[in-house]
Amino acid sequence: MTRHVGGKVGLGCGPLGAMRADDAERLVHAALDLGVRTFDTAPSYGASESHLGRALRGRDAVIVTKGGYGVAGCEDWTPECIARGVDRALEVLGRVDVFLLHSCGPRDDLIEPLFRAREAGKVRAIGYSGDGDGLAWAARVADFDVIECSINLFDQRALAYVDCGKRVLAKRSLGNARVYADRMRAMFDAPPTIEMAIRFSAWSGVNCALVGTTNAAHLAEVVTAADKGPLPEASAVRERFARIGSEWPGVI
Repeated sequence: MTRHVGGKVGLGCGPLGAMRADDAERLVHAALDLGVRTFDTAPSYGASESHLGRALRGRDAVIVTKGGYGVAGCEDWTPECIARGVDRALEVLGRVDVFLLHSCGPRDDLIEPLFRAREAGKVRAIGYSGDGDGLAWAARVADFDVIECSINLFDQRALAYVDCGKRVLAKRSLGNARVYADRMRAMFDAPPTIEMAIRFSAWSGVNCALVGTTNAAHLAEVVTAADKGPLPEASAVRERFARIGSEWPGVI
């Protein structure tokens, strides 16, 4: 079967957008040296796509990007925007393995252009990135191969979809975004370690946990921690979330 995502840890490439091209290339190559093979980007991440395309040219990797907006000359969130967005991504990145709708609501009208792009061999896999109602919809779309959603110690609603029959990418896998600060304080007396965070996310039933960073040493720490295997207290953490945070929505 064609590999659409691979490796327990992937590089979330949002931070690449603000980096110098040479620095971004060094980070991507360091990630490859660590065994990272999945790289997730989007047109809204500044220069991320162009940096990534340059860094991965000729390399063995899985490139994930997104779309639905930002294509010159056509209206956002239309079938035309999806079709032309795939072509734009191919031009910038050189190739696209996975193309995802980027954080829209349920949109049956946008499935067909994704399907056609996959049938034409422009992309290997299609799907959705986001949370909430859009994620619930995407998990039911038979033609989708991949979903990307927020899964971490403080954001566990999307765990309901890890067995939906699609490849699952966990974004925000370390839960270190500022939006999670109040949730962290409600669930833990002290900030969890990086090891606890990544072992929970990467071994929660997902195919790959995405980590955004500009620091190769930080990425190496995360990969080393993930390689230790499942978090022994994962069940207790899930029970704590169910008790304290059952009403917390997935963060888009």
